[in-house]
Amino acid sequence: MKKEINRWAVLVSSMGILMCTGAVYAFSVLAGPLSAARGWTMAEVMVAFAINAALGPIPMILGGFLTDKGWSKWSTMAGAVLFGVGFALAGTATTLTELYIYYGLMAGFGQGFAYSGCLSNTIRFFPDKKGLASGLITAGMGGAAIIAAPIANQLIQSIGVADTFVRMGIAYAIISFTCSLFIKVAPKDYMPKNMNAAATAAANKPVVNKNWKEMLQDPKFYMIILMFAMGAFSGLMIASNASPIGQSMFGLSAAAAAVYVSVYSLSNTMGRVIWGAVSDKLGQPTTISIMYSVIILTFLILIFVKSMFGFTLGIIGLGLCFGGVMGVFPSLVMDNFGPKFQGVNYGIVFIGYSTSAFVAPKVTAGIAAANNGDFTKAFYVAIVVAAAGLILDLVYKKKTATKSITETAQ
Repeated sequence: MKKEINRWAVLVSSMGILMCTGAVYAFSVLAGPLSAARGWTMAEVMVAFAINAALGPIPMILGGFLTDKGWSKWSTMAGAVLFGVGFALAGTATTLTELYIYYGLMAGFGQGFAYSGCLSNTIRFFPDKKGLASGLITAGMGGAAIIAAPIANQLIQSIGVADTFVRMGIAYAIISFTCSLFIKVAPKDYMPKNMNAAATAAANKPVVNKNWKEMLQDPKFYMIILMFAMGAFSGLMIASNASPIGQSMFGLSAAAAAVYVSVYSLSNTMGRVIWGAVSDKLGQPTTISIMYSVIILTFLILIFVKSMFGFTLGIIGLGLCFGGVMGVFPSLVMDNFGPKFQGVNYGIVFIGYSTSAFVAPKVTAGIAAANNGDFTKAFYVAIVVAAAGLILDLVYKKKTATKSITETAQ
């Protein structure tokens, strides 16, 4: 008798890998010292972060293809090592071109391979808990900066930013490679034992699997990718600028700002699990509407409550919602287009996130530079983007509800 795979062990191992590759969310702690050490502007340094994230769909689609073919273990292993090596080499960069190649290209490709392999493979082990599993697995990515930010800040003070990159990169490569040894490939049509009747019925419900070509012909794809981009915009704005915002607008020291980066990351991590579980109960569209509303409210607090209390609420609220976006959309894609081609399909949908990742940090840094470090106008831009996402989500809910009624009548 074939031994049952421990799906929770696969999930924990995947979380360990993503806790390493998720170090990109602590970049705001490293960016300032790197700018000062090399004589580069913050805008120039932030291009490395933008490239890293913007390239995401390419390795994610390639990694998704390998995952769909049953090679997620090797895709994840290669990505884990490539990320760590690229992160370490970023510390040796003496030109912007080298920084963009090491941190942007190498670490970006590594992160994409690891993220795709871990997420798309692991979620297949949880047909009964897609939202929760998606939230937990991506929580590893969101939780990385909780550990990375204070460690990076301490290392920068003692050994400098260059050696900080090198040492942390080497550690990430070793840890994530070790975790990848415990990854198991999800069997086709995997069904865990001891599911309750409701979960079994839901998991056995006929699913239409659409490959990427068929997905592109579905109008829902375009709504989902736009909603993903709009939902991620505000989170990426804060992820890449949390430390500068705290220092320039709320008078924090570099060390105190690093603490808030960790608070943001903790909120990001919790949001992935909380909103993922909520989506299993309320459905993804309703959950997404709530998150957009919270994003708008939170930015209004940052604009009008000029105090540490307001900044704290802003960091926590936006962190929770950014995590929710990253935790809810993988299961939304699977529910719409099926699990068979989830790796490639989600990689394509991830273009929405990467577009925001390229635009949000640059736009935010540019607006702040033009306004003497004041991010208020950037916050208004984020409100408009979130409001547009909310409207689109309401349209999506109406169209999907109408389609469901029509199919039931037939």
